[in-house]
Amino acid sequence: MSKLHPSSRGGSAAASRGGGRASIPVALPSDAAGAAGLWRGIGLTQIASLGNQLGAATGALAFPAIGPVGVVAIRQLVAAAVLVPIGRPKFRALRRTDWFAALALALVFSVMNTSVYLAIERLGLGLAITLEFLGPLALVILSARRFIDAIGGVIAVVGVVTLVNPGPTSDLVGVAIGLLSAAAWAAYILLNRHIGRTLPGVQGTAIASLISGVAWIPIAAWWFASHPPPLWAIGLGVLCGLASSVLPFSIDIVALRRLPAGLFSTLQSMHPVWAALVGFALLGQQLHTNELVGIALVVASNVLVTSTRALRARR
Repeated sequence: MSKLHPSSRGGSAAASRGGGRASIPVALPSDAAGAAGLWRGIGLTQIASLGNQLGAATGALAFPAIGPVGVVAIRQLVAAAVLVPIGRPKFRALRRTDWFAALALALVFSVMNTSVYLAIERLGLGLAITLEFLGPLALVILSARRFIDAIGGVIAVVGVVTLVNPGPTSDLVGVAIGLLSAAAWAAYILLNRHIGRTLPGVQGTAIASLISGVAWIPIAAWWFASHPPPLWAIGLGVLCGLASSVLPFSIDIVALRRLPAGLFSTLQSMHPVWAALVGFALLGQQLHTNELVGIALVVASNVLVTSTRALRARR
C-alpha cells in the first residue's frame, strides 16, 4: 500500500547529471498542452489509487491463511520480480547518492507496506488507509502556497477526522500503526519525487524494489516455513503485489513528473475514499453515516484544489 513530497515545481527545470547521463526535464503545466498533461497526471493518480486499494482488499482476503506478514512478503517479491525487468536499471551508472536514495526508498517500502497491512488487520481497510493518508495530507498543508490549497487541506482534514470518528473504544495500537504508515507514505512521496527527477523511467523504483525484495527473502522463508501457504493465498498475494505495488509504484513516478508535489499529495486524499468503497464492495465493510460524510468532504477537497489548479494552468 502504500505509501510524499512538498514544494511545487515552478517554470522548467532539469536535473543535469554528469558522466553522459541525459538531463531529465521537470516542468509545471502552463498552457493548453500543459493543462492536458495536468489532467493526465490527475487521471494516473486515480488509477494508481484505485488499483492500490483493490490490491489491499485482495491481500486482506489472504490474511486468514498467511497473515499480513505473508502478504507483504509476497508483495515485495512480486514487485521486485516485475519492476526490475521493466526498469532495467543501469547499476554501474549509479552514484553514491542514487544508492542512498534507493536504500532509503527500499526501507520505506517495507515499513509502509508492513504497517498498513497490520493496521488493516486491526482497523479495517477504510480506517487504516484514512490514517495512512494523514502523511500526504500533512505535506499538502505544509507545502500550501495558495490560500485555496490551505482551505482544501483543512476540508480534507475535517473529512479524515469524520471518517475516523475517534472515541474511547478506538484501537490505539492500531491507530499508532496507522500513523507510522502515514509517516512512511510521506517519506515515500518525497523520496520517489527525488528519484524520479534524477533517474530516468522507473529505474529508481526498480532498484528500491530489488533491494527490498532481497531483504524480504529470508523473512519470507522463515514465515512460510511456519505458515505453509495454500495456493489460493499465494495467488491473492501475487494479485496484491501487482495491483498495490507494481501498478502504483510505476504510475506514481510518472505522475510526479507531471504534477507539483502539493497537488499530488492532495490527490492522495482519494485513497480513503477508494478504500471505503472497495472495503464495502469486496470485504463487506459497511459504510456508516460519518464515513459517507467524510468521503464527501474528501472528494470536495479534491475537486476544489484540482479544478482551480487546472483553470490556472489554462491561463
